[in-house]
Amino acid sequence: MEELEVRIKRVKERIAEAALRKGRNPQEIILVAVTKTVEPERIMAAAELGIEHFGENRVQEALEKIPRINFLLPKPVTWHMVGHLQTNKVPKAVRLFDFIHSIDSVRLAVELSKRAVSLGKTIPILLEVNISGEATKFGFHPDEVERAVPEILPLPGLSVQGLMTIAPIVQEPEEARPYFRALRELRDRLAEKFPQASWKHLSMGMTDDFEVAVEEGATMVRIGRAIFGERR
Repeated sequence: MEELEVRIKRVKERIAEAALRKGRNPQEIILVAVTKTVEPERIMAAAELGIEHFGENRVQEALEKIPRINFLLPKPVTWHMVGHLQTNKVPKAVRLFDFIHSIDSVRLAVELSKRAVSLGKTIPILLEVNISGEATKFGFHPDEVERAVPEILPLPGLSVQGLMTIAPIVQEPEEARPYFRALRELRDRLAEKFPQASWKHLSMGMTDDFEVAVEEGATMVRIGRAIFGERR
């Protein structure tokens, strides 16, 4: 518990320092603690230490953890789906998650909309962009997003709130800056062309590069190892 507290405190300090370097309010940045392979007891300990947002990568793992944790915690937390979401997992994801970061196709958005409407929910979503163009990554190609937005925005049960990306693995965090900057610039263009959506969020930056992401405008950073240590 003590080690976890130290890790959380240091991550929050680093986020604040990065924000202040660019004249930003650190309170604008949401820390999403990514809990892939992390056992429920440690997740609940992090919640007791003030973490309010948690991210899961896989629906099946989330299904085993989220209901139990929600039942045991004295106050609710917000659950984010931050991994690739398959259309056949949408029915479960709609029930489990409060926020979905990884909408990477119109087809997925349509399916999510149907399920959200059937449950009487409106789910905040982010459009995932493969800003680096890597074949191994999911997400809209940057050129595809503008064509997809008019199809996604009218869908009931969904609230488009911004963009998400995963930067390439690089030797130095500074090398990720152009990708984060490109996502921010894409978001700004979309916000100008489609003002009916809020576009307030940029989900970008993980353990190895989150400070650079904050400097480039991230409003959500997805941190796993820096909080919970190396995955088991």
